[in-house]
Amino acid sequence: MTAGPAGTAPAERNPPGPADGNLSGPAAGFRAVTTSKIAGTRHIMNRTNGRLGLVVGMTARQAGSPTADGAPPELQERFEDTIARDQRIEPRDWMPDGYRKTLVRQVAQHAHSEIIGMQPEGEWITRAPSLRRKAILFAKVQDEAGHGLYLYSAAETLGVDRADLTERLLEGRQKYSSIFNYPTRTFADVGVIGWFVDGAAICNQVPLCRSSYGPYARAMVRICKEESFHQRQGFELLMTMMRGTDAQREMVQDAVDRWWWPSLMMFGPPDDDSPNSARSMAWKIKRHSNDELRQRFVDMTVPQAEKLGVTLPDPELRWNEDRGRYDFGTPDWSELKRVITGDGPCNEERMARRRAAHEEGAWVREAAAAHAAKQAARTQNGAVA
Repeated sequence: MTAGPAGTAPAERNPPGPADGNLSGPAAGFRAVTTSKIAGTRHIMNRTNGRLGLVVGMTARQAGSPTADGAPPELQERFEDTIARDQRIEPRDWMPDGYRKTLVRQVAQHAHSEIIGMQPEGEWITRAPSLRRKAILFAKVQDEAGHGLYLYSAAETLGVDRADLTERLLEGRQKYSSIFNYPTRTFADVGVIGWFVDGAAICNQVPLCRSSYGPYARAMVRICKEESFHQRQGFELLMTMMRGTDAQREMVQDAVDRWWWPSLMMFGPPDDDSPNSARSMAWKIKRHSNDELRQRFVDMTVPQAEKLGVTLPDPELRWNEDRGRYDFGTPDWSELKRVITGDGPCNEERMARRRAAHEEGAWVREAAAAHAAKQAARTQNGAVA
């Protein structure tokens, strides 16, 4: 018997019911039972996604309880108390619908970004200048694929399935990071993506290791370790090129000029134009505002640029003695809006390639599903015998 969340009865093991038909292993028939301290009622929370049979979180409506606006006070209070104490919300805990929807949006967008993010650098694997550089780049792109899978798994604990999330992406109903809609024109772009884009990801994602939602926070721990390697790999590549020929140094500076402003836009719109950010911070899904994260990135990157010997393309960039931080210019927010709405340099190309990969990989998914069904049938027949 496994201990349940704080203030709940231990989780109980029950025989698989009709909704558990597709489950196998430890997930089958697992139900968390919470006991109301006030009313003395038992809320059976059988977290099963009927479409795929995955054990996942469930909404209050699925549990037969009122949703967030009319939730039983003890459930709402327990949720708010958990957030206030900086503890984790887990899939089997009750949570408001708004919290769940915000998480699905954020985690799905993050997962989509990791998968789409394989494309800009993946284009250079066959054109890398040496076997060593090919191996490094291949390993990095493979890491990004893994990050996407970690995050889709985290999203599934919220009661969605990755097939539906992928469908939403392909239909344009969900987004991915705007940074991946820019072209990689030279091999120096690979280094700058590692330095800028993965550096920005580290600023954004390290605080997510303390996200209030447990599965998301735990996925971020491993992702951040690998992103640190990617950032160092990118910077090392640029250092090597800066020790090379004049043409190589010009190539690096050109890449820096093109990627600097899009990298600042990665953190999202300014705080006064970002209602999603405010809500995520209130629930401690994210810990810092867009503008604070952007400032941290600038403060971190300027000394690195000086060490590298490149100039960041911002005439307003200067040290502010009073603030103890760098002042910097304002990104072109109209450009960010254009890219987000599909009018970036590579939006159509990125999505066309993602659709093609999804369609060409259908036979693999079908074969895996058929194999899993056959294995489940064998297991069931063996149990009956």
